[in-house]
Parts: sequence; C-alpha cells; structure tokens
Amino acid sequence: MNIPNLLTLGRIVMIPLMVISYYWLGWGGKTWAAGLFALAAVTDWFDGYLARKWNQTTPMGAFLDPVADKLIVAAALMVLVEDYATTWMTIPAMVIVGREIVISALREWMAELGKRANVAVSYLGKIKTAAQMVSIILLLAAQEHPILNWAGVITLYVAAVLTLWSMIVYLRAAWPALRS
Repeated sequence: MNIPNLLTLGRIVMIPLMVISYYWLGWGGKTWAAGLFALAAVTDWFDGYLARKWNQTTPMGAFLDPVADKLIVAAALMVLVEDYATTWMTIPAMVIVGREIVISALREWMAELGKRANVAVSYLGKIKTAAQMVSIILLLAAQEHPILNWAGVITLYVAAVLTLWSMIVYLRAAWPALRS
C-alpha cells in the first residue's frame, strides 16, 4: 500500500460522504458535497502524478483508479438526476455513464486481445474528464445560484459531447479488432 493507492481509496470513501452531505446536511450540504467532489477530483490527478513521479504504479492502483473515478462520477450524476428530475439532466448523465460502461468493456476486451494500447487514455479523454468534474462541482454547489446552475448545465453538455466524441475515437481505434 502506498500514498497514491491510499488517495485512490480515499476517493472511494468520499462517495458515501458526498451523498450523505448532499441530502442530510441541510442547505450547506450541497456545498459540502461539491467540496468533497472537488477534493476527489484533485486527488484523482494527484494520485496519478505521485505514482508516476515516485515510480509507485501498482496493479492495484491501475485497477482502482479508473474504478474510483467512475464510481464517484456515477454517484454524483445519480444524485443530480434525482434532485433536478429533468430530461435535460438525465440525457447527458445517461450519455456519460453509458460511455464509461462501453469503453470499460472495450478496454477489457482489447486487453484480452493484447491490444489495450489501441484504446489507452487519450488527451481528449482527459479534457472530457476535466469537463465532467467541473460541471458536477458546479451542479452540486448550484443550490439557489442560477449562474452556477446554468454554467454547470452548459459544462455538462460540453462534457457529454466530448464523451461521445472520445467514445467514437476509441471505437474507431478498436474497429479493426471489432470487425475481425
């Protein structure tokens, strides 16, 4: 167990804390939830940075890091979809979660073929993740702030478009293996 892996596990622990904060801490709970999500977003970057800098990459970290990312994003999107209860929030959330499932399965399958490098994380995927994180932080914190709310919704749609785009890029890279 090393510090990068502990940071990743910390992100997983933050998930129930974020949900509890959002629902049960009153008016300020949404702000706490946004803060916890923001902290998780920072640790997502930081654990990878430390693992590479200190040469502490591990199989456990390689497995847990994407799982932690997907779990906290999915949990936050579920909370937001339930709270906002609109089609306009549900559609991009479905796109984002659906893409994560498709690409996770694609990466696993490509790894079995020995071609995981064909669908390795790209720069576009990193931009997509940043847009998701910013949009979710804004939407969790929005409460009665219409400017934050609109900025969050717009950024969520940007994230959804980047999500579809990156999925197409990954599927195109894997297409020769999918066709055979």
